[in-house]
Amino acid sequence: MSRPALDFGVQSWCFRHTKDNPSVADKVKAIGVRSVELCGVHADFADPRGFSEVVQVYRDKGVEIVSIGVQTFTGADVEKKWFECAALAGATHISAHFNVDSFATAVPRTAAMAKDFGIKVGIHCHGGYQFGGSPDILDHLTSLGGGQIGLCIDTAWCMQIGPRQGDPVAWVKRYGDLVFGVHYKDFTFGPDAGWQDVVVGTGTLDLPAFVAALEAANFRGMAVLEYEGDVENPVPALTQCVNEMRALTRG
Repeated sequence: MSRPALDFGVQSWCFRHTKDNPSVADKVKAIGVRSVELCGVHADFADPRGFSEVVQVYRDKGVEIVSIGVQTFTGADVEKKWFECAALAGATHISAHFNVDSFATAVPRTAAMAKDFGIKVGIHCHGGYQFGGSPDILDHLTSLGGGQIGLCIDTAWCMQIGPRQGDPVAWVKRYGDLVFGVHYKDFTFGPDAGWQDVVVGTGTLDLPAFVAALEAANFRGMAVLEYEGDVENPVPALTQCVNEMRALTRG
């Protein structure tokens, strides 16, 4: 039986200290997955011709590029090239940010390009210190998106805004088929409200409940792991993340 919520890859930001794409692709496979959301550290999305060579690197390594991002949309002309790059990779999702000073123009323009290219745009919540991190703002942004702009729920940053508003399970129930993407990520929190990256499923996130909510909502989007600790040697912890996720398929 197909379980898209458990058909996950990894965000290339996890390997940001490794700049060459053949090595990144090898690390993707080393942790036990075969797909990646590629970030701007590893590709120039303003250069579709150059990006086609990057795509070929991953294809030759047997790794699928399922999304790009996180990209900050402001309504600039260059943003069409981002969609061109995603289309070259065969990706159906772009993770996105919007800014408070430009969203009124950027959201409808982005939605129009998303429709033209057949590529969904998921707003990546990034906690309480960035625009688009709270449900009331997300409600407004997605209402302007005509069904083309939804959410990429980063579970850890969702939780960072606090348990009353930042409940990843509640967000899945709230947004339903507007959940276009997921970053499986986990934090623990200290008494000063600081956070620490941990292996997914070992911190504050109720991973089984979150996956169950996605499956109940018939999630069919893009899913990747993200772990920002141990940036110089992320493979061991990311392998543990993969094992925690795979344990759910045996539960």
